Order: sequence, then C-alpha cells, then structure tokens
Amino acid sequence: MDVLRGWRGAEPVRWIINRYITLEILPTFFTGLLVAVFIIIATRTLSLTEMVVSKGARLSDMAWLLAYLLPDVITFALPAVVLMAVVTAFLRLSADSEIIALKSSGVSLYQLLPPVVAFAVVACAMSLLVSLVAVPWGNTSFKNLVFQIARSQASLGIQERVFSEPFDGIMFYINDFSREDGSMRDVFVADRRDPESAHTVVADRAFLVSHAKQRVITVHFKHGTIFMVDRNGRSARSIDFDTYDINIELKDVMAALDSRKKSPKEMTIGESMEELRRSRQGSPHFNAVMIEFMEKFSISAAVFLMGIIGVPLGAHLKARGRSSGIGLSLFVFMLYYLFLAGARSVGEAGVVHAAAGVWVPVLFLAGCCWIFLVRAARELPLMPIPMRFPLSKKLRSEA
Repeated sequence: MDVLRGWRGAEPVRWIINRYITLEILPTFFTGLLVAVFIIIATRTLSLTEMVVSKGARLSDMAWLLAYLLPDVITFALPAVVLMAVVTAFLRLSADSEIIALKSSGVSLYQLLPPVVAFAVVACAMSLLVSLVAVPWGNTSFKNLVFQIARSQASLGIQERVFSEPFDGIMFYINDFSREDGSMRDVFVADRRDPESAHTVVADRAFLVSHAKQRVITVHFKHGTIFMVDRNGRSARSIDFDTYDINIELKDVMAALDSRKKSPKEMTIGESMEELRRSRQGSPHFNAVMIEFMEKFSISAAVFLMGIIGVPLGAHLKARGRSSGIGLSLFVFMLYYLFLAGARSVGEAGVVHAAAGVWVPVLFLAGCCWIFLVRAARELPLMPIPMRFPLSKKLRSEA
C-alpha cells in the first residue's frame, strides 16, 4: 500500500517507476538498432565491394555509399527494434515477478504505459523524420555517387591503343584520348548490349558527355560509320553519319539502378504530390508513387503501435531470458511485413486503392494492440479464443 500511496500522492515515486522502465527499454533499443543496421549493411557490402574490385571505385566511395543506405535500413529496422526493446523489458519485469509486485500494490498495467508511450512517440517521430527527409536524400545521393563513379570509370577505363571495356557490353579502342575534355580520335566502339544485333561504330572523333541530372553518359561520335550485324550473321548493313550518340545509363553500370528519373523512393513529399497530380489515377506509376508516399506515414504509425503492443506481449509471456523476447518480436515483425507486402502487392495491382492498402496492416496492429492490452490488464489469455487440441482435451477429461 505504501507504493500505491506513493503512486497517488508522491510524484517522485511515479517518476522512479517511469525512469526504471525507460532504462530497461533503451539499452535493448540501441543495441538492437546497431545489430540490425550492421547485419543489413553487411549484406549490401558484398554487392558494393564489386564496385571497388571491378568498377574502379575507391574505398571512400564505398563508405559514402553505405552511409547513404543507412536511412533506408533504419526505416526498415525501427518497427522490429522498438517491439523487441519493449517486449524484452517487460519480459524481464514479468520473469522477475516485478509486475506481480506492482499489481499487488495497486499499480495496474495501464499505469506502466506512460514511459512506453513516450518512447513509442519519440521512435515514431524518428521514423517519420527519417522517412520524409533522410530516405529521399540518401537514395538520391546514392544514385548520384554511382553516376560519378561510372563517369570516372569511363575516363579511367579507356586507354589509348588498348581494347578496354569500361562498361558491360561496350568495348573501346582509341588511338588518342584526352582526359581533360573527354575527346577521342580514331575511335572504334563495339556495342553488344542489344541481344538481337551487334553495333560497331568507327569514327574520326568522339566525346564523352555526362548528363548528371538524367544520370546518363553519352558517347558523341562525329564523321563515321555504323556497322550493324544480327546475332545469326544473316544480315548486315552500314550507315554513314555526321553525328551519332550512344547513351550509357546506370543500368549498364549497376543493374539495380536503371532509372533516368527519380524513383518513388527518391522523391520528397512535394515531389511525390506533384508526381501524383501529373500521373493518371490508377496507373501502375501512380500506384507505386502513392504507396511509397503513404508508407512514409503508415510505417511510422506502425512503429508507435509496435511499442505499445510490446507491453502486453512481454508482460504476459512467462518465459525467462532475452532470447524469448527477441524470438517473439521477430515473429510479430515478420507477420507485419508479410501483411504489408501483401497489401502493397494488391495496391500496385489496383485490386484495392493504393492509398488504403498500406493502412490495412496498421489497422490490424491497432486492433491487436487494443485487444491484447485489455486482456493482459485483466490477466486473461491474449487470444480471446484459446486454441486447444481435441486430443489434449480428451486426455485431461480422462485424467
């Protein structure tokens, strides 16, 4: 009863409990976020290492590429990490019977929510800020740096009087090359990117021209001939020209980055809204932009709900050890993202409205959160209908 009187009357006791729960949550949160970022970044490092080995990128470029990936990684990991931190904290309180002691003193489960709500609000705001500002900046900067690497690779990979292939499927032989202005003399280029035919260009002069905004490198030829031969070798023709261009896009440098304009993940809020106004409603592009736009807010709402739902899950689970909390958190996280992926797929296909589909998993989480909180506070099983096997029921009745 002393604790109860302190809770109702003395403000310091309330702050002590709130601080105690907060200090249980924060270490797991920061550790989990660090581990999640490390694991996801490690998987991306393998593909980026190829750029250092085969594309001529510097180690500093690779470090910046990894830094630009961080916002996307944090956005993906935050729901799972927030849930894991709260579940693990309340699992520890439950395993040590501290929740039972508080309840016996008149402190209900609802009165333990304020520090969790505050933590979930901060995590939600963090997710929203990263989604709205850092993710578009990171994705745009990532592609821009890849383009700069491609541009420097072109100038570094092309050598005089040597057959070189700075880009996949494009072979150069240059008699004279000036790296200052990108001009080339007596140029031979074999373009094998088209699966139906091979193009060979022979020209007196050529220039490397980069278009940073469109992320395209152009080889501009002057006064030459194009020789075109189909793959079967059955037909061939030649065309003389005064000027001719070959465009080299990012897809020729890195297969995953094949866009001439900003993808939905690179767009800011203003750019997304402008793109939605220009696009035809219901078209695949409109759906893709709308889904990405709405996910910035729906995932942030899911982060908040993940924090709240962790209270009944952790308080109701009787197992000891952090591994149980981590396993349960990852299971709930996987269910949420499977639900989100399904809603995204039907939204992109136009089965449901793109703006509504991404909110279905959030509504599901909100419903589960309310049901679990009410039942945990009343010390009832979390699931309204307990699942029991008929055989086990029969065995109990016979006993």
